[in-house]
Amino acid sequence: MFAFAVAVAVAPIAIGLYAYVVYPAILWIATLLYSAKSLPSETAEWPSVTITVPVYNAVSSIGNTLHLLMDLDYPRDRLQVVVLSDASTDGTDDVVGGFASRGVELVRATERRGKTAAENSALSFARGEIIVNVDATVAVPRDSLKALVRSFADPSVGVASGRDVSVDPEGGAGNRAEGGYVGYEMWVRGLETRFGSIVGASGCFFGIRRQIHSDALPPELSWDFASALVARQKGYRAVSVPEALCLVPRAMSIETEFRRKARTMARGLSTLFHFSVLMNPIRYGRFAFSLISHKLLRWLPYLLSPFSLVALAILATQSAIAALVLIALVTGVVCGIVLRDRNGIGSKPLAVAGFAVAAVSAGLIAWYDAIRGERMVIWSPTQRPGASSV
Repeated sequence: MFAFAVAVAVAPIAIGLYAYVVYPAILWIATLLYSAKSLPSETAEWPSVTITVPVYNAVSSIGNTLHLLMDLDYPRDRLQVVVLSDASTDGTDDVVGGFASRGVELVRATERRGKTAAENSALSFARGEIIVNVDATVAVPRDSLKALVRSFADPSVGVASGRDVSVDPEGGAGNRAEGGYVGYEMWVRGLETRFGSIVGASGCFFGIRRQIHSDALPPELSWDFASALVARQKGYRAVSVPEALCLVPRAMSIETEFRRKARTMARGLSTLFHFSVLMNPIRYGRFAFSLISHKLLRWLPYLLSPFSLVALAILATQSAIAALVLIALVTGVVCGIVLRDRNGIGSKPLAVAGFAVAAVSAGLIAWYDAIRGERMVIWSPTQRPGASSV
């Protein structure tokens, strides 16, 4: 019984260490022995591109985003910009309408249907060979689009993901833990690209071949994650493009980040379950290995954490070491809960504690929603301060 309790108590930590430390180490070693061919550094001809901007009530940021998109270095006769408004009610559509003279097209849903439904509808209006999705709250530097699209000169590439850069537009500390995590995630995607394929694209800035985008997704799934999965099913790979920068403003409170994580993880789990066949290593080889390691085994510790805590409490009655670990854990949880709704936590350890509590709480909620079949369709985008260009 004691050995079983120990195994249950350490399981989330062991799985998490594998997913966040061992898996990247395996990728790094593997890419020393084998590396997929490099992405093209030039293209003979620029393909036609449709930029889609799904939006719901982003009146404070959509204007700046569109100004930057209008300034992108890309042939104007090969570029279409379409804003997909999910029945916005705050004046967002009026701001978008002000860009009509510059070629921006507004497609407004008559009722709220969710982000994925809006992205599904894009194919009806898109004229481009490549469809590029841009979040309404980010800043895309002038040369990033060409960097992203250039990767499609490789016929094996079906999806190209930009490199998120977490920024604090107010110049303060912001959510430091979020910024560190984004940097780590981009590093792992770089390793996966060299290994063969990433298993999910950045929702803030990614491109997809039109033929991969041809089939609609169920509205509770996420196109950014599913794009790489659909691409693999159709014989393509997905890549991360380090030169295709996208500036993503940090959520200014951990509470905001908690709500975002709960929503995106629940939709991510639904997407993973929908494409579960891709986790078959016999059929999908390295891609299945990466999908299990990067997604499933990152999310599994959240599901196991309540059982782990109970096991640790049982062990604390028999072991002084377990009791000390339990006290330290409870202290960290209490600090994290107290600080979860604070803005700009100055102390890095406290910021990490708050971020960890938010992540675990979001993970538990996501698993609960996924297991009971909750369909998270309606879109509640994270409100972020506007980012500036570089």
